[in-house]
Amino acid sequence: MKTPHYLPQVRAQYEELPYPARNPQDEKTRLARTWLEDLPMINHYCFAGRQSFRKRFRALVAGGGTGDATIFLAEQLRHTDAEIVHLDMSRASSDIALKRAQVRGLTNITWIQDSILALPELALQPFDYVNCSGVLHHMEDPDAGLRALLSVLKDSGALGIMVYGRYGRTGIYQMQALMRLINDGIADSPSRIRNAREVLGSLPPTNWFRRAGQHFEDLENDAGIYDLFLHAQDRPYTVGELYEWIHDRHGLHLHFTDVGRGRAAYMPELLLNAQQPAYLSAVSALPLRRQQEIAELLSGDLLTHSFYVTRSQSTEAAYADADCVPCFYHEPLDGAALATLIREHKNMPFVVNHSHTRIAVQVDPGKYSAYVLPLIDGKRSFREIFALLRAQPQFKVAPPADEYLFRDLQPFFQFLRSIDRVLLRHGSVDAIS
Repeated sequence: MKTPHYLPQVRAQYEELPYPARNPQDEKTRLARTWLEDLPMINHYCFAGRQSFRKRFRALVAGGGTGDATIFLAEQLRHTDAEIVHLDMSRASSDIALKRAQVRGLTNITWIQDSILALPELALQPFDYVNCSGVLHHMEDPDAGLRALLSVLKDSGALGIMVYGRYGRTGIYQMQALMRLINDGIADSPSRIRNAREVLGSLPPTNWFRRAGQHFEDLENDAGIYDLFLHAQDRPYTVGELYEWIHDRHGLHLHFTDVGRGRAAYMPELLLNAQQPAYLSAVSALPLRRQQEIAELLSGDLLTHSFYVTRSQSTEAAYADADCVPCFYHEPLDGAALATLIREHKNMPFVVNHSHTRIAVQVDPGKYSAYVLPLIDGKRSFREIFALLRAQPQFKVAPPADEYLFRDLQPFFQFLRSIDRVLLRHGSVDAIS
C-alpha cells in the first residue's frame, strides 16, 4: 500500500475545518489580496522588473487551502494566457476555493488534490512562481517540502513563502502547551475548541498571550482557533534558522518583505521611532543577515516571516537603472502631496510618521525629490522623468545628470522602497492592468 505523503491528523484537521474560513459568496463584493502574490511585488523582487506575465506564465499555489493566493493570482492574470495550479491535500478546502473561482468566473486554474511531497511524481511542467504560504511549518519534514517545491521550479523562477516566526509567536506557543495539558485525553474537535474558547475567556492579566495584546480575526471562528492553538504539527523559525536552512544548506537567496511593512521590519534603523542610538552605526556595518536577525529580536513582533526565494542573488529591480519605471503601491500615495510635505520642511531632513507601518524615521529628501515625485505616474521611466525635470526652466542652466539625481534621491527613495511603497518595473514590459 502506498505510504501517504502527509500527516493523517493534519489532513483530517483541514477536511473538518477548512482554513482560512471563507464564504465563496463574498467574492461578489471583495477580492482578498495576499501580500506576496501582488504581481508588481513578484516582478520587483523576483524578475528584476522584467517579467511581462504574458508569455505562458505558470504559477503553482502549493497547499492552497481555501484559495486566497490562488484566487488573487488568477484574478490578476485573468486576461492573459497564464495558468495557475491549485494543489492541496484537503478536498473540503479545495472545494471552497473552487466555488470562489466559479463565483468570479475564473477559468485559468487547474485543480489537483494531493500533497506537496507528491510534486516530483506528478509530471507537471515547471513553474515561474510557486507560492507556499503557511504550509512548510506544518510538515513533518519541512526540508522535504522545500525540495519538492524546488523540483518543479524553473531555474529562473521564484518561491513565495510564509512560515511562522519564533519570537513573535512566543505567547501562542505557551498557549499551545497549555491546551495540550488541558486537552490531554480529549480527542473530539468540538470539545477541544470549546476548552480553548473558555481558556481564552479566562486568561489572567499576567498571561503572555494576553499581555502581548495580539489580536487575530481568526479567533472568531473554529477553524482559526484550531489552527492557532490546537494544531497537530506547528514549528516556527527565526531569521537565523531560515538563513541556515535555505541559504546555507541549499544555496538559495532570501528577500524578506513583511506583510504591510516590507523589508523595513527587518531593518534595525527603522524600528526605533526616529531614535538612532550609537550602537546602530556598528550594526549597520554587519552583514545583512545579522542585521535582520537583530531586527527580529529588537522588535519582537514578527509573527510570521514572508519572503521570496530565488536561485540568483540579483533578482531585485535595480534602483539606479534609468530604464526602470517607478510606481507608488500598496496605499494611495500622491507624488504632489509628498512634494508639498517636503517643501513645508524647506527640503531639509525631517521625521516621517508613516501611519500604515507605524514607522517614524528621519529622512533626507535631497534637493530634487520635490520635483521628481510629482512626475511619477507608473508609466514614465526614470530616464523620462529626469528629462522632464531638466526641461523645467530653473534647471536648464545647470541640468543635473542622471547619476547625480539618483544619488540625491536615494535616501528618500530608500525609505519608500524599504516599506514597499515604491516598486520598480523595467520599461521593456508593460504593467498588468
